[in-house]
Amino acid sequence: MPQKDIKAQVLDLVEPYLEQQGVELVHLEYRSGRRAHLCLYIDKPEGVTLDDCETVSRAISDLLDAYDPIPQSYILEVSSPGIERPLTREKDFERFRGEAVKVQTYEPIDGRRKFIGILEGMMDSCVAIRLEEGDLVKIPLDKINKAHLRYNP
Repeated sequence: MPQKDIKAQVLDLVEPYLEQQGVELVHLEYRSGRRAHLCLYIDKPEGVTLDDCETVSRAISDLLDAYDPIPQSYILEVSSPGIERPLTREKDFERFRGEAVKVQTYEPIDGRRKFIGILEGMMDSCVAIRLEEGDLVKIPLDKINKAHLRYNP
C-alpha cells in the first residue's frame, strides 16, 4: 500500500481521538522499509509535556493495533514539535502572527527561495512576512515547501 494511503488512514484514525483530548496533530511522518517509523508531532495551547506524549502514545498504539492500517511492524513515536515548530496550515500562519519565521519556497519568488522575518499572518490568501530588511512579502500557501517558527536566542 502506498505511503500516502497509509498516512491518510492513520490520520483518519488518530485525529478524532486527539481532538477529543484537546491535542492538535501538528505533523505526521511515516517511513516504510525495513525499519518503518511513524512519528506524530502533537501540541496544545499551553504546550505538551512528556506525560502528554506518553498518554497519547499508549492510546494511539492501542488504536492502531486494533485497526492495523500499517501492514508491517513499525516504531511509533509521539513528540512535541519543538521550539522551531513547523507551520503547514492557514490557521498556523494566523495563530503565530508576530513570531519570527523561516519560509522556503519550491521556486523563486522575487528572485529568492528563503525568507526570514516576522509573520504578519494571512493576507489575500498568501502568507505575509515582514522581512528582516523591512519589506513585506506575500507568498502563496501552495508555493511554500517548508515553513517553521525561528528560534532567536
